[in-house]
Amino acid sequence: MSAYRFAHHASGGLLVHVAGVEVLCRPAGSLWLEAWRALIVADLHLEKGSAYAERGQMLPPFDTRETLDRLEAEVAKSQPAILVFLGDTFHDGAGEARLAPADGRRLAALAEGRTLVWVVGNHDAEGPRELPGEVVTGLSLCGLTFLHEPTTSAGAGEVAGHLHPCAKVRSRGGAVRRRCFVTDGERLILPAFGTYAGGLNICDAAFAPHLARPPLAAVLGADRVHAVGWRSLRGD
Repeated sequence: MSAYRFAHHASGGLLVHVAGVEVLCRPAGSLWLEAWRALIVADLHLEKGSAYAERGQMLPPFDTRETLDRLEAEVAKSQPAILVFLGDTFHDGAGEARLAPADGRRLAALAEGRTLVWVVGNHDAEGPRELPGEVVTGLSLCGLTFLHEPTTSAGAGEVAGHLHPCAKVRSRGGAVRRRCFVTDGERLILPAFGTYAGGLNICDAAFAPHLARPPLAAVLGADRVHAVGWRSLRGD
């Protein structure tokens, strides 16, 4: 872990270097890019509860509301000039149409005084139709490339979501499992921000094609992000 460049931040976040660019991993699971005052969140999967309900699997229908509560809190704290949704913002292509009117207004209000960028994902390939903002397939800021799905070539400076990384951390009392950022120093994968998004253990083989060496996990705690090396992680 000593080979990685990271530092704890007064906000409780963890500053890490990705391809030489310093970014801040925030305790809520968002990423902050100071040079552009950009806040990046991935995999909100809004309206996942209503999608499951349509298939007869009843979940409490409050996931969108809770996710937006946390997102609005992050925006209020950081006051970004740019808010980037890094794909799978909606759980499916009809998710925007299922939004409660009040939730639609809350999303639209996030564009007031800032730029909204919607990077499309595999669940929402066309992006929103009625909400303000720019719909793109990818975005470049500060020499970093922001995509939804990490590429198998794992180019330097790539920042992605899609895999919903989680870390299971060994401790004397057993183990804890938390959402996390994961980086090999050249690329970074964000945790899912959505309430119902779930997570995949970073020891899973799905991560191997996107990481050139044993990674550093930036694990989300209640109010701070913890740097955890590969040897302290375990599979499910």
